[in-house]
Amino acid sequence: MANSCIENIQRTTTRQAAIMSKIFNDLPEIRSLHVLSSFQLLLLLLLCSSVNGAEQLYTHQPAVTPELAFSGPYVVGVKTMTATDPKRLSTGNFLTKKRRDLVLEVWYPAVTPKPSNNDWVLATYKNVTRLQKPFELQGAAYRDAPALSEGDFPLVVLSHGFTGYRSIMFYLGEHLASHGYIVVGIDHTDSTNADIQEESDRGPGIISTLYNRARDQQFILDYLSDLKLSDNKNAALAAIIDTDNAAIIGHSMGGFGAINTIGGCYGLTSEQLRKLGTPSALALILPRFLNTCYGGRDTVDPRWKAVQLLAPWGGEFDVYDVAAMGKISVPTFYFAGNQDNTSGFTNGIEKLFKQTGSEHNYLLVFDNARHNIGPHPAPSVSYQTDFELGHYFDPSWNTETINRIIEHMSLAFLDCHVKGQPQQCAFLPKRENGEQYQGNFDQYSDPWPGFKHLWADGLRFYRK
Repeated sequence: MANSCIENIQRTTTRQAAIMSKIFNDLPEIRSLHVLSSFQLLLLLLLCSSVNGAEQLYTHQPAVTPELAFSGPYVVGVKTMTATDPKRLSTGNFLTKKRRDLVLEVWYPAVTPKPSNNDWVLATYKNVTRLQKPFELQGAAYRDAPALSEGDFPLVVLSHGFTGYRSIMFYLGEHLASHGYIVVGIDHTDSTNADIQEESDRGPGIISTLYNRARDQQFILDYLSDLKLSDNKNAALAAIIDTDNAAIIGHSMGGFGAINTIGGCYGLTSEQLRKLGTPSALALILPRFLNTCYGGRDTVDPRWKAVQLLAPWGGEFDVYDVAAMGKISVPTFYFAGNQDNTSGFTNGIEKLFKQTGSEHNYLLVFDNARHNIGPHPAPSVSYQTDFELGHYFDPSWNTETINRIIEHMSLAFLDCHVKGQPQQCAFLPKRENGEQYQGNFDQYSDPWPGFKHLWADGLRFYRK
């Protein structure tokens, strides 16, 4: 037990360490050596009790962490809530309307916890793999911590792929919240790991994803805006959400939906739907329901200020209207592995990047990476089969490294285009190749902004 506790302490994340430091600094009355030692012991015991039984996926690597991947000034709280659309068109028959419940994981700037607070508990994230094997992961946010009473924090929506779950990018939710965002991860009903238990679930799940993904993203923006108008248990959180300045970060099918939400109109044909496994009779009628724009709206919602697209699906199938793609004006940031065999690269993600008309349009490429550039590292239970591991693992890149790079680039992009902080725009590289070594001894180009010397190798950055 003691050895396990010490190992967990040694694996303490950057954010947990920063929170401990903040608490020490905010309490001058305990700075004497004798009292501080006792208080540190209490904190470490609390940390041990919170992580015991949950898997810690992250290590502490300040020497190689990009500058904007370090935690921000805010303590992070997290809570689970449910948003309900009472009248969503049923994808079972496309005739009737039904209730659609979306379970959300919400990360937010929270008050600094006090040592005497018995409710001070680090969050864990429970879910199941695609083969329904349960796991529990250690987080660095505080479960149900009180939100700050003041502030105006932009909304970021996290949208998972097919299949996935609301906490599959929990590292990014915690990170952005520590820098002054409110981040909402969605469980997209019908397409989570827990929903797709049998092969027979996949067909209906895909149809639901094609219709609902963009609508879910738009609905959450509207739902959280409406929270400000009602006095309920989430009123304190609603009071500090800035829904007038919002962004989407979508992985795979989450990116597929996000492109539509900002104006990439679908142009699906019956032939394309048949290739996706849709029965021929159904494929004939589905385009009239699926081929919409703006998440079901008539125009793009002006509250969307930026969109990040991690390995978005759809380019290889030409699912978007090319003219509509050229009219997109919301700032966009594509992330891709050039060996992505799910979404495709040259005829997939890169093609979508080139079609996108945004004045501020970026592409970050991980050389030799495949599709899994969004999720957290693989939980240990997934290592038992290739099918399970393939949902998380990349054979060429360390997933923790990918996550840190995404944290850095995401914060630069969102601060630049959502918060309107021009100094943060400077962290978006101006040189295409991240490599520095020039082929001769002691000849190097400068590192990308915010990256440590020689630690952007294998990355390429494009502006359009």
